[in-house]
Amino acid sequence: MQFSGPSGATPWWHPELYARRRPNLLLRQGVLQAIRASFSRQGFVEVETPALQVSPGLEPHLKAFETRLEHPDGSTRPLYLHTSPEFAMKKLLVAGEERLFQLAPVFRNGERAATHHPAFLMLEWYRAGVDYRAIMADCETLLRAIAAACGRTTLRWQGQQADIAAPWQYLTVQQAFEMHAGLDLDACIGTDPLYPDLAVMRAACAGIGIRVDDGDSWDDLYFRVALDRIEPKLGLGAPTVLYDYPIHMAALSRPRPDNARLAERFELYACGMELANAFSELTDAAEQLRRFEADMALKKRLYGYDYPIDADFIAALRHGLPDCAGIALGVDRLVMLLAGASRIEEVLWLPVSE
Repeated sequence: MQFSGPSGATPWWHPELYARRRPNLLLRQGVLQAIRASFSRQGFVEVETPALQVSPGLEPHLKAFETRLEHPDGSTRPLYLHTSPEFAMKKLLVAGEERLFQLAPVFRNGERAATHHPAFLMLEWYRAGVDYRAIMADCETLLRAIAAACGRTTLRWQGQQADIAAPWQYLTVQQAFEMHAGLDLDACIGTDPLYPDLAVMRAACAGIGIRVDDGDSWDDLYFRVALDRIEPKLGLGAPTVLYDYPIHMAALSRPRPDNARLAERFELYACGMELANAFSELTDAAEQLRRFEADMALKKRLYGYDYPIDADFIAALRHGLPDCAGIALGVDRLVMLLAGASRIEEVLWLPVSE
């Protein structure tokens, strides 16, 4: 029997449509079981932190969902559905946890595409006493454990493949821009790494045939090159770890001790898709507050609004966040690649209704 929902499309709960994606959902269940088993073997504690937060996350370009908390006296105050559990999990590191992970539903407004959904499942984990290189090793351990548990090592998306069992590729951001775009990114930063040289970046991009528009920022041009020339070539054949980002592009990361122009940040790619974003975490409360304030000033300038800074998080940093590293990995995207699905809705039990 044909059936159309309010939008005219077949609803996701319709038995025929559900039956087609049920194998993906069983795979999803296996992935979650493998994640928990892998972290349990390594002595991690699974935690749960509130989705409602004073500050949803302070990346300038993310848009959060806002609600209001009602007090018994009738007063209200704004709260937000978190875009990441990062701030809360770092408070638990301050409290004394040394290895923790969370499978957290997170929420980002204005995001809906083949690989984006307004509500999705994020895996975050943190380790005290290590840097981002230990988290890189964690990624290999985790994905290989998932592959073994699910009986498949090949990731597939848009005609590309990556073999989890193959040797992984490790590239610095500078190497990737030179290799795939012919652009010397370090030369485009200039003398002040916190305020990179826009004129040099504009000239370099024009020289390799990248569109340069009036009003483009340095970051606009960076992402135009990355999306056009870099990302489609990452994680082909095997996963790629892209590391050592310009320092101004890593608000929560500490600088490399041997090169303050670079942040100890990496992203994990497979089949041209970003899967994870990681840092050696910044522990300096004053510097973290300065970066947050700069990011919210940029958000206000770009979009006309900003989000509050979590004062309790800054207080926790002042009390003492240990040297640590952490990562956020998109579980839905990983299941997509394992299933060879073309859209994120194909691996969700039910998507958010339009």
